[in-house]
Amino acid sequence: MTPLMAGLIGFGALFALLALRMPIGLAMMMVGAGGIAVLNSPTAALNVLGAFPYAYSSVVSLSVIPLFVLMGAFATVSGMGTDLYRTAYSWVGHKRGGLASATILSCAGFAALSGSSIAAAATMGKVSLPEMERYKYDTGLATGSIAAGGTLGILIPPSTVLIVYALLTEQSVGRLFLAGFLPGLLLTLLFIITIMIVCKMNPAAGPIGPRTPMADRFRVLGKSGALVFIVFIVIGGIYTGVFTVTEAASVGAFLTFVHALLSRKLTIQRFFAALLDTIRTTSMVFFILIGAHFFAPFLALTRIPVNLATAIGELAVPALAILLIIIFVYVVLGTFMEGFAMLVLTIPIVLPIITTLGYDPIWFGIVMVVVVEMGLISPPVGMNVFVVKGVAQHVPLSKIYAGIVPFWIAMAVCVFFLILFPQIALFLPDTMMGR
Repeated sequence: MTPLMAGLIGFGALFALLALRMPIGLAMMMVGAGGIAVLNSPTAALNVLGAFPYAYSSVVSLSVIPLFVLMGAFATVSGMGTDLYRTAYSWVGHKRGGLASATILSCAGFAALSGSSIAAAATMGKVSLPEMERYKYDTGLATGSIAAGGTLGILIPPSTVLIVYALLTEQSVGRLFLAGFLPGLLLTLLFIITIMIVCKMNPAAGPIGPRTPMADRFRVLGKSGALVFIVFIVIGGIYTGVFTVTEAASVGAFLTFVHALLSRKLTIQRFFAALLDTIRTTSMVFFILIGAHFFAPFLALTRIPVNLATAIGELAVPALAILLIIIFVYVVLGTFMEGFAMLVLTIPIVLPIITTLGYDPIWFGIVMVVVVEMGLISPPVGMNVFVVKGVAQHVPLSKIYAGIVPFWIAMAVCVFFLILFPQIALFLPDTMMGR
């Protein structure tokens, strides 16, 4: 059997296993080990199966994943999301569409602690949706802002998706975090502008809320001081080089733990629930990463990525056209494939093409995350949509998807800006960490 034929059969088997709802990590592990056995030897496959999972999961640098997940879990327990929403609400709630804008701002702030789109959407949904419904907001705008705002959790650092991308591509986690900061702010701004446009076209969609007295605004702002302090220490420490990413994650987890204790909201039950949630999320991510590292050597043996990159590099087609085709394929994949699965399956194939075309892999990682965000709110999968549906069970899915459309367009505009001005993503890592 030729390597190419083995690769095509492997892809077919992989998609068949995924169609049978086998976990992506296990499916990639089975196909990767089987492919190595065919193209190399059964002994090589058994050696990899026996040694690699333990060796990989015991790498110290990977501790950044459970530490950041734990930081987000303690932040949720301590009520930081609620405090953040009340702060944003007090400052912009009196404007038309202000409650939806407050949701976006609070999602952006919570993203700097949780690194999870699902956690951000679920937390902010429980807090903000009752308020928007109380002031008769259009349900499409209300649920759409929650679903879209939640996606900021995987772009604004610390982001578990950026960590996984760094591990798969052997890029610097610190540089990727720096690269995601300005695009995260840009997308936040685009979401708020989107809300303003929607409310301009339909003023009834986002009624004006009550004006909070200035003294009360600063009083509520003080309650969010802990979140601002932790974000400043963790993210600022990474940016200035005081901490490594792993050290920053451990400091962040400790500070959120202390805040949860001082807020008297960390009961024994909630403590163990936070630990259990961290274990579940970390196990899922590690299982996917281990599976990807079985599948990648199999792909290398088939030489499909190298041959494909060479063939594309020889085409008389502008690099931008090929990039746009890749982005379009990702958008289509995002409509039916979960973001993590899409990432680990395609990176071994796409990255050689991107580097052959001369694009920076750090920049492409940010573009890819925004496209994955688009998939998080695209039918029929749209993970964030189903999270919001769980919070707003009385709102039809069709209404939620209709409310998401303007925010999806805003994401497409963000991708356009990143292509047009790559320095939006590259400025901070190039100036603060060097090339």
